[in-house]
Amino acid sequence: MSLLVISDLTLRIAGRTLLDQADLSIEPGRKVGLVGRNGAGKSTLLAAIAGDIAPDGGEIRLSARARMARVKQEAPADGASLIETVLAGDTERTALLTEAETATDPVRIAEIHERLRAIGAESAPARAASVLAGLGFNAEAQLRPVSDFSGGWRMRVSLATALFLEPDLLLLDEPTNHLDLEATLWLETWLIRFAGAALIVSHDRGLLDSCVDAIAHLDKGKLTLTPGGYENFVRIRTEHALQQARQAEKIAAQRAHMQSFVDRFRAKATKARQAQARLKALEKLPAIEAVVEDAPTRFAFPEPEQLPPPMLTMNRVSVGYGGKPVLSNISLRLDMEDRIALLGANGNGKSTFAKLVAGRLEPLSGTLERNPRLKIGYFAQHQAEELVLNDTPIDHMARALPKALPPVIRAQLARFGLDADRAETPVRDLSGGEKARLLLALATRDAPQLLILDEPTNHLDLDARDALVRALSEFEGAVLLISHDPHLVELVADRLWLVADGKVTPFEGDMAEYKSWLIEQNRSANRSAKQQDTASQQSRKDDRRERAEARKAQAPLRKIIKDAESRLAKLATERAKIEASLADPALYTDGKAEDVTRLNTRLAAIGKEQAEVEERWLEAEAELEAANAEED
Repeated sequence: MSLLVISDLTLRIAGRTLLDQADLSIEPGRKVGLVGRNGAGKSTLLAAIAGDIAPDGGEIRLSARARMARVKQEAPADGASLIETVLAGDTERTALLTEAETATDPVRIAEIHERLRAIGAESAPARAASVLAGLGFNAEAQLRPVSDFSGGWRMRVSLATALFLEPDLLLLDEPTNHLDLEATLWLETWLIRFAGAALIVSHDRGLLDSCVDAIAHLDKGKLTLTPGGYENFVRIRTEHALQQARQAEKIAAQRAHMQSFVDRFRAKATKARQAQARLKALEKLPAIEAVVEDAPTRFAFPEPEQLPPPMLTMNRVSVGYGGKPVLSNISLRLDMEDRIALLGANGNGKSTFAKLVAGRLEPLSGTLERNPRLKIGYFAQHQAEELVLNDTPIDHMARALPKALPPVIRAQLARFGLDADRAETPVRDLSGGEKARLLLALATRDAPQLLILDEPTNHLDLDARDALVRALSEFEGAVLLISHDPHLVELVADRLWLVADGKVTPFEGDMAEYKSWLIEQNRSANRSAKQQDTASQQSRKDDRRERAEARKAQAPLRKIIKDAESRLAKLATERAKIEASLADPALYTDGKAEDVTRLNTRLAAIGKEQAEVEERWLEAEAELEAANAEED
């Protein structure tokens, strides 16, 4: 029996049809990911299921006595403590406890206490504290008023309240948007263990692959359900699209062949009967609609001017607010080819470091030197609050580029998918994803050599995230990335810096090793809290030290491999440009013989260097593989 049944559902907003006779059913305990492009109607569907808006047609049925919880979009902001706010989310428990204080009828008092035992009222504070701790609130923070925290942290309290209730059906709308990687990993584990059903709107591939049983795709007003995670959904959707396209081409060819016969012979008396028969056959051919995909999302960063290394250096730098350091003793450098992701829990100072690099904060001590020609593009989600709601993207870009002509302004917006219509739409009417595209366009207007991206994908749909990855892979400058999305970090960054304990230090390993390190850190903290015996504690310390030493010993090999891969990619790009130049007939006109000789000489040098780099790469890979085999 289904827990939730959606039948022939029609939803309209401002005259626009978002769902058109859509159907979906969710069984008890099943977790479904809801995906679709920005503006398709995913959040509107959740609001309709929650009863916040009425359907324009069709029906939404929830099983009798089933409990439903939804994360509210408005963050709480009253003076109650975090733990009190979460506990108050269980309205039945709150009402029963209030009634128990005033009830006088012995029978009713017995009923109240029996019901409190049945719903686990006594263990509720411990459960609420456990959920809050998993989302990053320590014991001290749980006792502070909700109003002490920023909007992002208050949204975590809303999420904690929904998770604490452990309902039969849980509705989540982008639950990882305000979570760091540590809290995201905790949420994934919680959802996997959760016994109830869930409908989850998310653009987080990791969450959609690890936590859901099926993907519901909202497209052109219809809902289609595909079993498995997001990767399986993409595979099946791609195969279906190819099959449909082939069938459409086959039918089109048959139509063309028959129509050609009819056109040639319908006027001839001897062939009129055959032509009429072909016309009837044409009418009976199935009408298979060719797969017309939406225009693919494309982003493009302007090509930056090349700078000699180093681009930026820090020597024993401290940075903070009001004279109080948040980060200290930073000694690092950035070069044009760097692709670096900052890791660490929220509140550790990642955004503070980004502001330091961007020049939004000055060092409290130490020295920071930038190349005088360095241009920096800085993107942060909070900048959306600085946009003028009544102005259009064109208005914003015109202010940012006061000397630019209208075609240049429109071209910069078009680089990030803001076409003519969107470019002339007031910001207040843009979706969160479209505002993010505008911020990216503004951040890169001067063709920066360094891009600082602080949570760039929070409001981008999955196609836009893929477009951002492709654009970053083609970008010829440096990237400093802050993101809770492991998929994005793995595809974009080749170096990881850990922001923790007031420091910024390189992390020797990849994202898989960082996740393992986090899990080990959490396990260690839990074990130490339970007073393990001394011998056991020493053994764990030895294990951790051995793993740390192994990572440190392998670090030079990993650096050789990453440097070699980066160099091979650059050589391949340069080789392709030279070969294209040599294939251009214009090169061989009079007076360009020296250019031909120079290009051929450089091409030969590239071939030699590629061979040398590949040899270093293969040797390092073999040594790393052997070292890993010895550890196993």
